[in-house]
Amino acid sequence: MEGNIKLMREDGLRLDGRSLNEMRPIKIQTGVVERADGSAFIEWGANKIIVAVYVREAYPKHAQNIDRAIVKARYNMSGYSVEERKRPGPDRRTMEISKVVSEALSSAIVLEKLPRAEIDVFIQVLEADAGTRIASLTASSVAVADAGVPMRDLVVGCTAGKADGKIVLDLSKDEDNFGQADIPMAILPRTGKVVLLQLDGDVTEEEFNEATSMMMDAMPRISELQRNALMSKYSIEDGE
Repeated sequence: MEGNIKLMREDGLRLDGRSLNEMRPIKIQTGVVERADGSAFIEWGANKIIVAVYVREAYPKHAQNIDRAIVKARYNMSGYSVEERKRPGPDRRTMEISKVVSEALSSAIVLEKLPRAEIDVFIQVLEADAGTRIASLTASSVAVADAGVPMRDLVVGCTAGKADGKIVLDLSKDEDNFGQADIPMAILPRTGKVVLLQLDGDVTEEEFNEATSMMMDAMPRISELQRNALMSKYSIEDGE
């Protein structure tokens, strides 16, 4: 039962040794799928996720929007990505994550610059370890930018939650499974516009404000990693 699982150490640190407001290590790389228009790979903690983006004319023609592009994200978890092998094919969770990622990316892309186009975002989770929707969205934003799609800003996301009665940043797998709350959030950093905010669990108003403040403080660090990944790719290309 949830109440019998200890998620904090006696010294006040979390089970993985992090402080309450400390993120797991994050690495982002671009240009990892040669035949895609844009791509990215992210390691966030033990999460390993690859994203490929393809930009094309929407087909069939009756599916086109003559004024703006259509964004379709497809989130998929490999069967071996979790300890108990996942059954192949979409389920309710993967469909829901695909939908929220599509909507969040649509808020960042200048859709009217690509009328009649379809932007396909394929997300493959190779290893899952809590927070895959936010890691997927963060990587997808980089992959879309890598494809040369005009964007107002990169979407940057983070999670916070409640474990052993404490508000913590970037939930671990145990904290996600056995904690009291999980709050994924994503924004457009330049304007601070929130493009994703969900809550699973129970928190007070004060705890919710503490969690969102903790995430907002972490967002610039994640945003910098996104931009460095894009800049690093083009710096290498220029060097060649």
